[in-house]
Amino acid sequence: MTRIKAAVCTAFGKPLELEDLELRAPQAGEIEVTLEAVAICHSDIHYADGAWGGDLPAVYGHEAAGRISAVGPNVADLIEGQRVVVTLIKACGACPNCASGRPTICETPGTGPSPLTRGDGTAVVKAMNCGAFAERVVVDQSQVVPLPDDMPPEAVALMACGVITGVGAVVNAGRLRAGEDVVVIGAGGVGLNAIQGARIAGARRIVAVDMTAEKLETARAFGATDGVLATEKEPWKEVMRVLGRGADLVAVTVGAIPAYNDAPRFLGWGGRMVMVGMPHSGAMAEYEPVVLAYMAQGMTGSKMGDVVIRRDIPWLADLYRQGRLKLDELVSGRWSLDQINEAIEDTKAGGAKRNVIVF
Repeated sequence: MTRIKAAVCTAFGKPLELEDLELRAPQAGEIEVTLEAVAICHSDIHYADGAWGGDLPAVYGHEAAGRISAVGPNVADLIEGQRVVVTLIKACGACPNCASGRPTICETPGTGPSPLTRGDGTAVVKAMNCGAFAERVVVDQSQVVPLPDDMPPEAVALMACGVITGVGAVVNAGRLRAGEDVVVIGAGGVGLNAIQGARIAGARRIVAVDMTAEKLETARAFGATDGVLATEKEPWKEVMRVLGRGADLVAVTVGAIPAYNDAPRFLGWGGRMVMVGMPHSGAMAEYEPVVLAYMAQGMTGSKMGDVVIRRDIPWLADLYRQGRLKLDELVSGRWSLDQINEAIEDTKAGGAKRNVIVF
């Protein structure tokens, strides 16, 4: 057992509490990673607020980077000292979804006992397969990808979720082709990466839609050609004026029901909508199915950008090292673990792209 400090959720909607926890050694197929950085994702905040239920006490955090500090039996191609990105994507590699190249929706990822306990033996949930609001984690070998030492840990951490989710939403799930027009609803952390993905994939025009002019300006810096305020009475009409037609692809990167209700209105003939942002459980959206049927439009969900991490993360890392993918610019603030509640509140305020806990 190794004693670590972690930020623990003991009650939904309450501040996280710093505790000393026991972390067991890695077992077969597992590795221990001593973390260098972990980003704060809105999914962590929603979970901690009780939006999707779950058991407590729990340690959230799933956008992490660090170095392998211990290796369990039967681990292949990973050694102590390697820098890795730690994702929540735990895949068996053998179920029908994994075998068809869709490990983000693995049917049998396995959910064994958590490696985290309190000093009195009370189990603590390793939430989202990671539990990375902590100094160290024990995760399955399928969840990590080695990355170059010359990449800053903050940049590596961002590739665990926000970057792959945004880029993958348009490239993998949206199957964007060069020359197509894209609308990205929401210019937060995931939205900015969807914009980057559209730029990298060769979109003709990329229109960002958001509630604030400040975020639209940031979106332009990441590759948006145009920006439209969602606060306008009928923003889809302005988008169609800009594009000359409806969009080929609309990516909804926020979990807001009004955004989902309006998204189909931005689509052109044969257009498709990618659903990325996750509303609270039980929230319902409305749309007019006859329009989608008549105009041959479609909707698809995208979990974690439909990525294959050993394929897509090294590709994105190379783009970063070439200067073609912005990562450093996504970091809004750097905080210590004992400042995590302040960092969460700053994220909730809406101005941050990504706040990062640096160890």
